[in-house]
Amino acid sequence: METSTQFLLIIGGILLLGLLTSALAQRTFLPRVTLLLLLGMMIGKGIPEVLSDQFEMLAEVTLLMVGFLLGGKLTKGPLKATAGDVIWISLSAALATAAFVGLGLICVGVSKELSIILGCISAATAPAAVYDVVAESKAKGPFSERLLSIVALDDVWALLLFGIGLSVVTTLSGMAEGSSFILMACKEIAGAVMLGGCIGLPAAYLTGRIKPGQPILTEALGIVFLCGGLANWLGVSYLIASIVMGAVISNLAKHHEYPFHAIEGIEWPFLIIFFVLAGASLDLNALSEIGLIGGVYVLCRGAGKYCGARIGSQISGAGQPVKKWMGVALLPQAGVSIGMALVAANQLPDQRQMLLSVLIATTVLFEIIGPIFTRIALKQTQAMQSGQ
Repeated sequence: METSTQFLLIIGGILLLGLLTSALAQRTFLPRVTLLLLLGMMIGKGIPEVLSDQFEMLAEVTLLMVGFLLGGKLTKGPLKATAGDVIWISLSAALATAAFVGLGLICVGVSKELSIILGCISAATAPAAVYDVVAESKAKGPFSERLLSIVALDDVWALLLFGIGLSVVTTLSGMAEGSSFILMACKEIAGAVMLGGCIGLPAAYLTGRIKPGQPILTEALGIVFLCGGLANWLGVSYLIASIVMGAVISNLAKHHEYPFHAIEGIEWPFLIIFFVLAGASLDLNALSEIGLIGGVYVLCRGAGKYCGARIGSQISGAGQPVKKWMGVALLPQAGVSIGMALVAANQLPDQRQMLLSVLIATTVLFEIIGPIFTRIALKQTQAMQSGQ
């Protein structure tokens, strides 16, 4: 069979199965993200290399769209009322998770170096999974707005923590100057913020001029792909850059009401392919190889997210639904953790096998169960809000 024929048949089949999965999700307690991941795991061997080899590119395109849409939620109106909550909760959840996981692993005999790295990486959350569960649930209100804003900041805190943690570890090991990794993390974040702003500023005033009142799809995709390409070329975080770009456009584009409808109309097919291919790349056998260390990581990460979010909510004076359920909604963990693990593995070759084994296995687990907890949190908070 010709490569193009095979590619088209598989893409068409995945999209149609994705529709069936969405319909099934409406009749079960499982979110469609989890079902799509499970679908990918079931059909993984049947996906040809011509498609699986493009997973990284498809993932990048999808996350660029998700980042752009998340940035669009960071508008001045809602942020004025929730900025304190968002910053305190996101920072507190990240720090508490890193501390819980790091200290928990040290207590069971894991080396300080590996414990610190795993603790810092554990702070990251899966923006695509959280965003899709919120979109699927059609959740509206303070809780879902805060959740999306917190997820948008998660990568920033995770990258900073990872840079600091890697610097501490390499200094302890005497392998390199500790400050170099902090500077790299700061450069990646600052560069991404500058890039997002530099593209977002002119785009805010130029989009929506060809078709008055609403940007067309060509404009939306053009700036999103341009942002991703420049971010890769400059070596900065394309996800943070797209979030900043979306936030700048949504706050400054006064000549049209909402500049993101065009992307919202096409991102779901990309998400279907993304989650199915992500599921195909997961290996359940990894779960059986991590033992006590993996179990401690999972429990401490869950406890850290919950307690950290609750502490941040208490400090900022957030309402009871946020205090009780925000940490539960932040459990999904995705590919960015594997990316950081690969960087750390190159710096700590002696810890490489254990580091990657724990992160790959726990990512499989959190990818599957995390969206379920996010969906439960959204349903519970909606019930609490409607009962007030």
